[in-house]
Amino acid sequence: MFWADKIAADAQGYQVVNDSKTPSGRVHVGSLRGVVIHDVIYRALKHAGKPVKFSYGVDDYDALDTVPKYLEAEKFSPYLGFPLCNVPSPKDTASDYAKYFMGEFLEVFDYLGVKPEVYYLRDLYRSGKLDHYIDIFLKNAHLVREAYKEVSKADRPSNWYPFQVICENCGKIATTVVTDYNGSEVFYTCKPDATNWVQGCGHSGWVSPFNGNGKLPWKVEWVAKWDLLGVTIEMAGKDHSQKGGSRDVANAICRKVLNKQPPFHSPYEFILVNGTKMSSSKGVGSSAKEIADLLPPELLRFLMLRTQPRTVINFAPNYETITRLFRDYDTLIGKYQVQIEANAEKPELTEELMPLYYAQLGDNIKPYYPFDFSTIISLLQIPHIDIKEEIAQRSPESLSEFDWQVLNQRIAAAKKWLQDYADEEEKLVLYLERVPEKAGDLTQEQVSYLERLIENLDNLVAWDSEELQTTLFTTSKELQIQPANAFKAVYLSFLGKERGPKAGALLSYLDKSFVLGRLREVI
Repeated sequence: MFWADKIAADAQGYQVVNDSKTPSGRVHVGSLRGVVIHDVIYRALKHAGKPVKFSYGVDDYDALDTVPKYLEAEKFSPYLGFPLCNVPSPKDTASDYAKYFMGEFLEVFDYLGVKPEVYYLRDLYRSGKLDHYIDIFLKNAHLVREAYKEVSKADRPSNWYPFQVICENCGKIATTVVTDYNGSEVFYTCKPDATNWVQGCGHSGWVSPFNGNGKLPWKVEWVAKWDLLGVTIEMAGKDHSQKGGSRDVANAICRKVLNKQPPFHSPYEFILVNGTKMSSSKGVGSSAKEIADLLPPELLRFLMLRTQPRTVINFAPNYETITRLFRDYDTLIGKYQVQIEANAEKPELTEELMPLYYAQLGDNIKPYYPFDFSTIISLLQIPHIDIKEEIAQRSPESLSEFDWQVLNQRIAAAKKWLQDYADEEEKLVLYLERVPEKAGDLTQEQVSYLERLIENLDNLVAWDSEELQTTLFTTSKELQIQPANAFKAVYLSFLGKERGPKAGALLSYLDKSFVLGRLREVI
């Protein structure tokens, strides 16, 4: 059974699946893993006939704690320590900083077919919906302090209260410390040394903690949200899920103060880019929007789902990774097609096929003709080729409207990849007008290989990718030359470098007389 279906099978009664994000900057692709995981749990519950709601919170009362490197430091530094919803928008397309960056992320939600009920923390605080919980946690500050100490060994002073006021004087929320509560107002100080990244103004006084005048610390806020929204399932990333970490602290507060069981939880791993964890504020890695602009939605969902949640995804949009992603997806489509042929009425969705099922935007898998993505990348780089005409000629059967819909997505993805992600080494630069200089580096063994290859290619009847690939291999066997060394001779002759795409495919894009003529020039 697929992991999400196991969760759904065990769930009893009405379920509320929740996830959230602090929009501190451009949202990186890593944040999509949690989004898709929660969406799939929601879909699995629906599929199992269980009553369920999916909510997604925008933690826009959190403080701006750094200015991302892609924004003007001079413009945004004065707002360090402010709630994100009180920071101006980088562009006039949104009312504020949080709405600007969250808006871009929510566009990706739509693209991926993810449709939660979105709520903003500013609204929960300012409307008074969280006032009841603010009062409870302030009155039971001693229990909150106990939970921190018992679980994470964090020792809070006896006059520490779980609340951060928005300073009435300077507007910062990150620098305020509450030290008393009289049942209707808190006493706070905007401390100059509260953090090492922004200074408080020194103002102090009594103020009501209600109706949006401040916020609970996020581990406490987490618990308040669970109870207010009736959350029953909320996963968390590995960084929050370690022993003694944020989730353990929140769980302890939930039990100790509210006397309630916390929602179901299971940790999930990060998405890494070349082994590096991504950060939205530092601008490290590709943003969710950039990757959504590159990959068709089903492929982006599949990227998140083909790996178990507890396993790291190391993603880098290089040639090898991107072509393997498409190839793996196409392989599962082929296996699903076999299931359809074996049982047309009800194909069996095996555990292997479940990532494919949940990768769809709808509830059905729609098979298509899987034209190889790496071939599309190559075809786009061959001069004077009409790519759609070439694809139609190379396809063994007539392509349907849906086949072309998928192919058009792939052509667009390949163009985007070549434009924005391909290294020079990964690009195919054919020398059509002249012999590459590096062809002069061929060894005598490689020259002998090309001489025999000319004979074998000249006798070839079918000028197609598979026949050519077979001929290239058999020629190397005839002369007992290592295939790697033999293929290097072909790449040097046409590309001027030692590596390239599948050599048989490369030659199949070119006219037979041109290929034979070039090889004769080289030797």
